[in-house]
Amino acid sequence: MNVVVVGGGVGGLAAAYELVRGGHTVQLFEASDTLGGQVRTFEIGGGRIEAFYHHLFYSDTVIRELIAELGLGDDLEWIPSRVGFLTNGRIYPFVSALDLLRFSPVSLLTRVRLGVAALWLRRQSNWRRYEGQRAKPWIERWVGREGYARVWGPLLRAKFGAHAPDISLVWFWGKLYLRFASRPGGMFAKEQLGYLRGSFGRLVDALVETLRARGAVVQASRPVAEIVIEGGRARGVRLADTGEVVRADAVIATTPSPVFARMVPGLDAEYARKLAAVEYQWATVLVLALDRPLSSMYWLTVTDDDCPFVVAVEQTNFRSPSEYGGRRVVYFSNYTDPGDPIVEEDAEQVLARYEPFIRRINPDFERSWIRDRWLFKDRAGQPIVHYRYHELIPPLRTPIAGLYLANTTQIYPEDRGQNYSIRIGQEVARLAVADGAAGIEPVAAGD
Repeated sequence: MNVVVVGGGVGGLAAAYELVRGGHTVQLFEASDTLGGQVRTFEIGGGRIEAFYHHLFYSDTVIRELIAELGLGDDLEWIPSRVGFLTNGRIYPFVSALDLLRFSPVSLLTRVRLGVAALWLRRQSNWRRYEGQRAKPWIERWVGREGYARVWGPLLRAKFGAHAPDISLVWFWGKLYLRFASRPGGMFAKEQLGYLRGSFGRLVDALVETLRARGAVVQASRPVAEIVIEGGRARGVRLADTGEVVRADAVIATTPSPVFARMVPGLDAEYARKLAAVEYQWATVLVLALDRPLSSMYWLTVTDDDCPFVVAVEQTNFRSPSEYGGRRVVYFSNYTDPGDPIVEEDAEQVLARYEPFIRRINPDFERSWIRDRWLFKDRAGQPIVHYRYHELIPPLRTPIAGLYLANTTQIYPEDRGQNYSIRIGQEVARLAVADGAAGIEPVAAGD
């Protein structure tokens, strides 16, 4: 088969890789000037680092197998994480189960209920029993109103804003299930997280190099204006910059749903309705390179309602500062509605708003500590997984023959992440090949 892949994030690259492994012809086009999507990297102090923080859980088996297959397995390291909560200006470690019992902002009874409820969900492999249920009522019933008001409610609001009361219990289940899966030895063991030495950009590089070595065309800065539909089936794409039509037997799109909808003329009304029904939160990350540590935590979750960021991720409490020229690197992450002011702000404006809250982490923090700053934004950062979300997931196979969609809105019940983007990329490639083998009429590559 001759297949066009639209989108050069890890999902698109994984789909292309799966296809070339099977001997198929692939042409991949990415609109931005950088491949990797949310796994794109930049440089700090001579070392590469992700624009949006990344790590792996033990349950991320698909990406682990791919890393090994590409010859990078020896560079995948598993590191104990240091996790904490910032509540009312105080940092509470959450490294072990005993730390939960010391979490004094809630009563002892609530602490016990938090632990028991988390352990219960971790043992539930049949997540379908929770479909159609909201997380909030379940938490309030089994953890208590205090547990929701002081712990889980602020986190859901920080991630989903006004949508927090309607978030799916399945999404909440998935978050806890994954975190405990990275505690080899059970709930009372310490969490370990995976990281690829030199950044996950090396995985992107290895995929691109392998694709090109096997004859695939992989191009950035080549936006697709339209998916060409002829005779009721996908016949290729029209590139935006030149107007060139690239012919294909099948087209796999890995773009956000609104982008995909604009590319497809005459899309089936029901499928288009599902695409439009899923909303996204923007993902924004302010990255600071400091000359000294901010805290002792790798992952610091903030539960104060007035704080404008959700977590502070101090990469250099997870990796050595020597990898970044001795700089201490901290991400300040936030998820916002499309109309939030941060969508239009620059790094200096965001820093000005964040600065008083950074001092809650470390009262001694001063701007003189900052050696550099960056602001990254993604308009399709986080699908809003409400309690009826499972009814709206569009299938990978669209109603148009030879046209497929695979993006983060279809990752369910798990949340977005490298592992699941790679998995869905592999799945959609296999589906396209199976359909082709079942009798889809091929189109010559040069037609």
